[in-house]
Amino acid sequence: MLTVQRLDIEDAHVLIAAARAKAHAIGVPMCIAVTDESGNLIAFERMNGAKIPSVNLAIDKSFTATGIRKGTHELGNASQPGKPAYGISATVGGRMITIAGGLPVFCGDNVVGGIGVSSGTPAQDLEVAEAGLHAFTND
Repeated sequence: MLTVQRLDIEDAHVLIAAARAKAHAIGVPMCIAVTDESGNLIAFERMNGAKIPSVNLAIDKSFTATGIRKGTHELGNASQPGKPAYGISATVGGRMITIAGGLPVFCGDNVVGGIGVSSGTPAQDLEVAEAGLHAFTND
């Protein structure tokens, strides 16, 4: 039998609140998603003015980061033609995202969930996701 650690709704609110604050600070409305250790959505927020396609991108960035146990930005170079992860974006029904903005959330050595952010540039998305993660890991 396994004992599973996962983010709960209060944890998700901490991640989203800090990400939202960073998005406000940089002046970019974002879509922010938090998933559990299996990549299933726990909580989501679309800030006023966030881009419509970013809804699914944020959710899928969190899903991807949780599944690969790495930031989605780490897949960018590895997914280019001739590289080891080429074609990964077509797997799992196209849900694997290779654009920055998705980060896994760890508790010790265990992935307990993920955060995905979308609507800015890849660098802005990553910055906002990092702000959410930082608030959670320092609480």
